[in-house]
Amino acid sequence: MPQPSRRTFLQSSTAAIATTLATTSTHGGTAQASERVRVGIMGAGGRAYSLISTFSSNPNVEVVAIADLDPSRIPKGLATAEKNQGRSIRTESDFRRLIDDDSIDALVIGTPDHWHAIPTILACQAGKDVYVEKPDSHNIVEGMTMVAAMKKHNRIVQMGSQHRSTERLQSAIEFVETGALGRCLVAKAWESSKQGNIGFPPDGTPPAGVDYDMWMGSAPKRPFNRNRFHGTWRWLYDYGTGDLGNDGVHRLDMAVALLNAACRAQKERPVGLPTSVSAHGGKWYFDDAQQFPDTMQVTYEFADGDNGRNSKMLTYEMRVWVPYHYLGQSEGAMVFGDQGSITIGNRSWVAHGRGGKVLAEGTGDSHEKPHVQNFIDCIKSREKPYCDLETVGHPASVLCHAGNIAARVGRTLQMDATTETFVNDDEANALRTRPEYREPWTLPTV
Repeated sequence: MPQPSRRTFLQSSTAAIATTLATTSTHGGTAQASERVRVGIMGAGGRAYSLISTFSSNPNVEVVAIADLDPSRIPKGLATAEKNQGRSIRTESDFRRLIDDDSIDALVIGTPDHWHAIPTILACQAGKDVYVEKPDSHNIVEGMTMVAAMKKHNRIVQMGSQHRSTERLQSAIEFVETGALGRCLVAKAWESSKQGNIGFPPDGTPPAGVDYDMWMGSAPKRPFNRNRFHGTWRWLYDYGTGDLGNDGVHRLDMAVALLNAACRAQKERPVGLPTSVSAHGGKWYFDDAQQFPDTMQVTYEFADGDNGRNSKMLTYEMRVWVPYHYLGQSEGAMVFGDQGSITIGNRSWVAHGRGGKVLAEGTGDSHEKPHVQNFIDCIKSREKPYCDLETVGHPASVLCHAGNIAARVGRTLQMDATTETFVNDDEANALRTRPEYREPWTLPTV
């Protein structure tokens, strides 16, 4: 597809781009088993910098280009990538240049939550595989649309919940699958860490060279504020999903992975999306501009329908104002069975039986290298990755979105897992998406 002029390119609406790219879905290069995978990376700071480092140091990867709309963030990531790759790498200010490049096999997205869905969908429509940071999306409807695009265009999409690919979690899953914990009905996950006060800074002027209008994307147009920018965006409804979507998605996913391993051991149906969600807590500690709770407990019930015999419960506890650990872990997950329990954190796991006897234990860090390698391997094999968007990444993200929605409306929600809607609750369902997507960044039609 010929390159348009920069001016025409930047003024194109997302809908128009989506239509054009849909016709090129067979052009995107899918790397053969013997080839290096050619990737474009969206974002250069924060999580994106870590991804630049990991992808560029992988011998099976060729980094083609890095895109970031903040020019101050590019030099560090570019220097790391060029050092690792031993050659010059192209940079862009607009990610659509990466979408439009037919030589790129995969798009890596390391952006704020509100910039996950649109690039993922456009990349799938352009025939590219995608690695997208967690949570998968800013809201439930975006995630559903991402899954639809992935399935329609037969793409590999890995969500960046790197714990899924670690030896630590995989060995814990294998142990639970032995059935040593017995019937497991209850799981819990937690975040116990110290976050900062973001204050109430006044509105100001965007940093030089930053396209702040594009940074806001589909969110409502608002004046620049440092809290609506790097790092602190995650605490505001327009752009983030709070700490539930930031760290909670990892812990909830670990809990579900182990709970489903127990289900397999007992030949029970695995848990999917919850049938009910309730949340308690609020903004009790920080006096600042954060909109999401800093203290929270969410309860998810997974009703089985078989007289409740195989129902399950998962709770999530969040305290982002404490400087100490819980059960020896600052963040982790635990599953309880009638013969034993297992506790997993970021670097180790241990299972206990009757009388506190240690049944088994394991170690391993949380580095993303195995997760990136799993993604690269699956691009070549076309097998599902460990954190496949449809079966793992999106369901884990829905847990976060549903918990946040329950906290906002202040009541227990009944959920239809098939439609991913809340039963007879218009207010909660309205929060499944944005009230309006700001032009030109509307959600592409799949």
